Amino acid sequence: MNPSARQPVRATTSINGMIITVASGKGGTGKTMVAASLALSLAAAYPQQPPLYLDCDVEAPNAHLFLHPTLAEQQEVGLLIPAVDEAKCTHCGKCAEICQYHAIAVLGKKTLVFPQLCHGCGSCTALCPEGAITEVLDRMGIVERGSAAAGIAFARGVLDVGEPMAVPVIRQLKKWALPRPGQVVIRDAPPGTSCPVVETIRGSDYLLLVTEPTPFGLHDLRLAAQVAKELNIPTGVIVNRENGTYPEIDAFCEADHLPILLRIPFERAIAEGVARGKTLVDIHPEYGDRFRQMFLQIYETISHS
Repeated sequence: MNPSARQPVRATTSINGMIITVASGKGGTGKTMVAASLALSLAAAYPQQPPLYLDCDVEAPNAHLFLHPTLAEQQEVGLLIPAVDEAKCTHCGKCAEICQYHAIAVLGKKTLVFPQLCHGCGSCTALCPEGAITEVLDRMGIVERGSAAAGIAFARGVLDVGEPMAVPVIRQLKKWALPRPGQVVIRDAPPGTSCPVVETIRGSDYLLLVTEPTPFGLHDLRLAAQVAKELNIPTGVIVNRENGTYPEIDAFCEADHLPILLRIPFERAIAEGVARGKTLVDIHPEYGDRFRQMFLQIYETISHS
């Protein structure tokens, strides 16, 4: 056990708002199970202040399998892309000149728009001398919100099949599902270290990296830890499926000054429970107190940073 994980923490009956992102360098480490377990533990410990859970894994959201939310509101998400009125267009080419993404082109007497390349900056619309360009919503997905188990506020983004950019949906989810004053926010990030992960992590107070004791787990933990370092966000590690046979994880965390906050054993009962949609606190209720103690340690870290 990392020595920093044994430090005593203060008991408290109330908490101030903070944003904790749960991420992992690779898929399949148990990231969503950990995030959902943390949310349920905080809701039980602080029933007057249940957290807000954001499922930011918009390409494959699955937190609903653990938290069973009722989703009462929905909103479309997309980019405003140019639509050209050919009756007004003089094909001067100024729109194509200003577009650094080459999302609009003028070929003779025809102006073409390529929605997949457009970043929705609006420059072509603003600079068109004839007012021939308007903006229309190009849908990418939806955001939804409602309530989940134990009074947890729940929201998620869902990217439409075939859409290439997840970041706009994540960004809109973060803007749309705002916490109440003092409410803890738990963000369930996509796997990996690409742009959607960076957008999810951005603005967080603390990052929890879930890993597994394998060569692949260590490789991707290194990448995720580097992202956290670049974003200057305090970070801790949870080792899932711990079996005590891969000390390289401990060596890396010690060398990189990353506290190992929790170890979850490699256990058949946990695997079977997760496969049935149960969280760790459903399978082993004593983990509710362990997650609460871990949260208090994070709270102390943030308070003294």
